[in-house]
Amino acid sequence: MSLRARINAPEENGARSEDGHLVATYRAKLLEEIDLAEMSSLAAAERRARLERVLGHIISREGPVLSTVERSQLIRRVVDEALGLGILEPLLEDASITEIMVNGPDAIFVERAGRVEQLPMRFASHDQLMQTIERIVSTVNRRVDESNPMVDARLPSGERVNVIIPPLSLTGATLTIRRFPRSFSLQEMIGFGSLDEHMLYLLSGLVQAKFNIIVSGATGTGKTTLLNALSGLIPEGERIITIEDSAELQLQQSHVIRLESRPPNVEGRGQITIRDLVRNSLRMRPDRIVVGEVRGGEALDMLQAMSTGHDGSLATVHANSAEDALMRLQTLASMSEVEIPFVALHDQINSAVDVIVQLTRHADGARKITEIAVLDSHGSDPYRIVTVARFAAQPMAADGRIHGNFEYFPLPRRVAERLYMAGQPIPQAFGVAASADQLATREAR
Repeated sequence: MSLRARINAPEENGARSEDGHLVATYRAKLLEEIDLAEMSSLAAAERRARLERVLGHIISREGPVLSTVERSQLIRRVVDEALGLGILEPLLEDASITEIMVNGPDAIFVERAGRVEQLPMRFASHDQLMQTIERIVSTVNRRVDESNPMVDARLPSGERVNVIIPPLSLTGATLTIRRFPRSFSLQEMIGFGSLDEHMLYLLSGLVQAKFNIIVSGATGTGKTTLLNALSGLIPEGERIITIEDSAELQLQQSHVIRLESRPPNVEGRGQITIRDLVRNSLRMRPDRIVVGEVRGGEALDMLQAMSTGHDGSLATVHANSAEDALMRLQTLASMSEVEIPFVALHDQINSAVDVIVQLTRHADGARKITEIAVLDSHGSDPYRIVTVARFAAQPMAADGRIHGNFEYFPLPRRVAERLYMAGQPIPQAFGVAASADQLATREAR
């Protein structure tokens, strides 16, 4: 079997061993002939070009005899091993891949366009996978070993990386790399079918009228993408503070302060949590606070900020429905060290949260806004959720796609008045409810 075939096809154990040996051999020869001190002074692109040139000379001098394509493949593999992330390097360069999932050395999956597929490629051994993992975590000054078998970090290039190794992972070392696509505007998301023009007009008015908005959805539904797009609607002159675990938001306004939490160091010290950053942000005179994801006790601080003058704040939360989002916020807020009765937290949420935007990833991989709901309850009332827009999905069609249509319902008069006072038009598709009976209302406790 040719070198090219061995690289591009599923590998038998013998072929994989032979290929790995060839790559290891030429990697060693390459390291013998380069000046490491000189290489460290070069930019990344120059370093790669220099290694490819030196390796080309070695192969011309010592063999083996290869076709042009095989020679290019070998040079690429060796340089990727010496400089990059080995067989993962081409995947990181593929713009269509949004997630790379390595389940041990023999199983590599990727996500493209919302669909997960297994690739016909493998690491040569568990040791090679561990070397790749160690190279990744070392770039962020972290280490992974038996005493520290889990790492969650952001690479300098922006990807979010999660590593978990044996004995915690019974399937071998597991590596997940989440790549973040470029930021999309709401107009572009209309082109994808995630929402429509009427919903865009409504969301634009809600953001500019400083409604507090929670973006809710399960993992992989596009919460951060939508949060970024909604943030683009904030007027230019406002001071915006973003708070994230891994910096993903890419706001275009000029007055943006980006804060990122910090994990503990190898000695277990120096941790800065999302809650620490939310508390500190309140002392920074923010016009808007944008929290990438609420997942702990910081929910309490965020709710208090929303209900005490920091209107127009935005945040995301993991939940499967608008009702679930409210219950999850209540549970997360109770996780702070401040002991507050559930009843008081209920009142706080009724005071703080104005709008919930629910996202869903359908079976065909499409991500859509499936509901825009406003919270129309007060004080100790049961949560009263009013649906103002939703996506009515149909069963999967013969083309493998899920079709449907967006539906609109009247806005509560209180919401309409707030939009009017902020100078924001009320989209005609929605209108204003003349009475409570016209509202698409449901209660949750």
